[in-house]
Amino acid sequence: QVQLVESGGGLVQAGGSLRLSCAASGRTFSRYAMGWFRQCPGKEREFVAAIRESGRTYYADSVKGRFTISRDNAKNTVYLQMNSLKPEDTAVYSCAAAPRWSSTYYSNENTYDYWGQGTQVTVSS
Repeated sequence: QVQLVESGGGLVQAGGSLRLSCAASGRTFSRYAMGWFRQCPGKEREFVAAIRESGRTYYADSVKGRFTISRDNAKNTVYLQMNSLKPEDTAVYSCAAAPRWSSTYYSNENTYDYWGQGTQVTVSS
């Protein structure tokens, strides 16, 4: 069982930066692949980024080059550094943990068993 708590969301102007954090409970954090997803009102949840146990990273095309996912296993925390933010990045961002990696379905929310409550990110134009 893993519990996830996100923090770091807020209001920022377009072009600005935010860093989201996701703190995980449990001693087996390093064994989980971690992902970030986001959801806008009335839209489906979409994949943002993922990081494997090995540290290898994966990104949605819409955020590639602007967002960076990282993890600190000693702190049981995964981060999402978001730069050059755009109004279309506005959403509730949630982190998720996957006990089994899928090279095919890592961007599919069904791959992830545990979810945080989400944190709001609002980018003004």
